[in-house]
Amino acid sequence: MLKYLHIENIAVIESADLEPTEGFNTLTGETGAGKSIIIDAINAVLGERTSKELIRNGSDKAMVTAIFSRISTEAEKVLAENGLYPDEEGNLQVQRMLSSSGGSIRINGKPTTAQVLREAAKYLINIHGQHDSQMLLKPENHYIYLDLVADNADCRQNYAAAFKAFTDLRREIKSLETDEDKKYDRIDLLRYQINELEQADIRVGEVEELKKARELMQNSEKVLAHLNDCIYMINGDSDTDGAAAMAGSALSFLEKAAVEELGAEAVKLSSAAESLRSVADNLRTFVTDFTFSKEEMEKTDERLDLLHRMMLKYGNSEEAALDYLNKAKEELANIEFSEARLEELEKQLDVAEERLVKAGECLTKSRVDAAEKFSRQVCENLSFMDMNGVEFIVDIKDSRYGKNGKDQVEFLISANAGESVKPLYKVASGGELSRVMLAIKSLVAHKDNVDTLIFDEIDTGISGRAASKVAIQLQKVARLRQVICVTHLAQIAAAGEGHFLIEKSTRQGKTYTDVTLLDETARINEIARIMSGSDPTENIISSAKELLDRSKYQ
Repeated sequence: MLKYLHIENIAVIESADLEPTEGFNTLTGETGAGKSIIIDAINAVLGERTSKELIRNGSDKAMVTAIFSRISTEAEKVLAENGLYPDEEGNLQVQRMLSSSGGSIRINGKPTTAQVLREAAKYLINIHGQHDSQMLLKPENHYIYLDLVADNADCRQNYAAAFKAFTDLRREIKSLETDEDKKYDRIDLLRYQINELEQADIRVGEVEELKKARELMQNSEKVLAHLNDCIYMINGDSDTDGAAAMAGSALSFLEKAAVEELGAEAVKLSSAAESLRSVADNLRTFVTDFTFSKEEMEKTDERLDLLHRMMLKYGNSEEAALDYLNKAKEELANIEFSEARLEELEKQLDVAEERLVKAGECLTKSRVDAAEKFSRQVCENLSFMDMNGVEFIVDIKDSRYGKNGKDQVEFLISANAGESVKPLYKVASGGELSRVMLAIKSLVAHKDNVDTLIFDEIDTGISGRAASKVAIQLQKVARLRQVICVTHLAQIAAAGEGHFLIEKSTRQGKTYTDVTLLDETARINEIARIMSGSDPTENIISSAKELLDRSKYQ
């Protein structure tokens, strides 16, 4: 249940607070006063998509805070899965911050994502507006309302699992039943590619090795010259001592000095002289053995060319080409053994189809069993809301299996006695559609485990006696759930326990929208304004008071 709502810098609302009662709450105000902004703010705090255009002009950021109590088990489960929990008093504080650079969401002080908030919000508030009435104009949505009263969650869950298993198997079978010519063409191509790659005998790191060898061969003269210079510097010649000989001479002088404390240094010099002679020997061996032919250069170039072509065809690296080879082998094996796999899958499909048929029958039966009672109760609610003689039928026809069952569910209605029933979307007026929606919502209010229902101008197209009946119907719903209703009808405004006025004004050149909980005197004046559309007369004010008094005892 929504205990408290704080809105800050949303559109023309600089700051507003709403503390609805546990029962029936109404929001009224002149057109353009900002009633829709309240709904926008609630949508924001429920995790819905928002725009930075929602931020009040001149402000850097906006904020909406909502506090909920009596959190449903379903909402608690979603929150717990994400490490979020109500406080010690069982309350949940949700805060949505908006700014031009982004925004943030916190639940009881802990940061979270819009997706997590949306999942939990499904069990906190349901907003029903003109969009919901439009949903009734699409027959493909009608099964949703029937299922809410059919108590068929197990049937729906079993059917969904059976349908997924069946369609997954059928999709795999279809992929195996490729056109024979295409299949053999694919086999030929895979065999060719596998043979080409295996003959190439690709080894990871070979390209780099070949590039280095090629570079060495291309620069052989410079390389040998540098190596010979290095050998000369170490060994010297007949006229000049090299580094090795000089190190030996240095060692001789150190030994002649006979300083006992420098014995370790003598060892180092001896080791250095030996290392230098070893380096020179290794370099001389390399120079002696370093020979290559023109054929070796050509072979290196040919190998590099082959590897580059393989990588161009099968990937941009040796690893990618080898990965392609493994996948080609796997695909070829799957195709070659597809007949056996296909036979196995077809057997599985027969079993899956039996499960699907059984699950579909269970789902259909649950809907058929609920349809008559659903129709009767909708008719009763509609009759109460001044649609006397109405006939409402849930028509269930057998159809092809789909993700929501094999039933084509459609609502048929006759709003006038003596007329045959026709599809709802063809004959219902705006006012009738609103009442049908409310009649259905009245039935499912205690089924969806959501404590707060918001009706956003669901009374469109309704007036007079029908409006009074709609008000009473909303009061009935409010006995089961907290109801917040944005309305333009005096009858509905008068029926609420808490009445909030949404009022726009201009102060110092800026527009402000304020939300005010009305006392009884202010309520009478607001209801009179709704009734008259302008400055009310004493008679209108008296009628408004009478309407308010009468609504208390409905």
